Amino acid sequence: MIKVGDTLPTATLMEFSDVEGEGCSLGPNAVDVSKAAAGKTIALFALPGAFTPTCSAKHVPGYINTLEDFKAAGVDEIWCVSVNDAFVMGAWARDQKAVGKVRMLADGDAVFTKATGLTLDLSGKGMGLRSSRYSMLIKDGKVATLNIEAPGKFEVSDAATMLAQAKA
Repeated sequence: MIKVGDTLPTATLMEFSDVEGEGCSLGPNAVDVSKAAAGKTIALFALPGAFTPTCSAKHVPGYINTLEDFKAAGVDEIWCVSVNDAFVMGAWARDQKAVGKVRMLADGDAVFTKATGLTLDLSGKGMGLRSSRYSMLIKDGKVATLNIEAPGKFEVSDAATMLAQAKA
């Protein structure tokens, strides 16, 4: 399992774009995790699924609502990672009004999630292999802080906890 001090795993995530620009075409675009994290401070949070109750009502809105506070604390980008496809993550970004605020990154094959060791098996609930709920502060591709939730909990991966760590 990934831990503080580790480098982010080599993986490609997908991001849906509604508009062309800055090298992005319409539709899904590949995001090389190593390249995208290089030289940046990133608040990354991961969750079990787009459009799910806690994720939609609490997790994503918390980060959107504190975007300016994160920027003031030196965070360059906020990433949301979920084992969903890029089309679902794009639709969820529009629904949550996250476009241009939080990068909604799809880990459709769970490559990144498996590499972190932070998987959650929800097969019995019809959702298959998903990501655990967690957050991490990343500095130049290395994990500076890591907050892993117990199954079914939402206590340590929230925006307030991550923001306090970014300010420290």
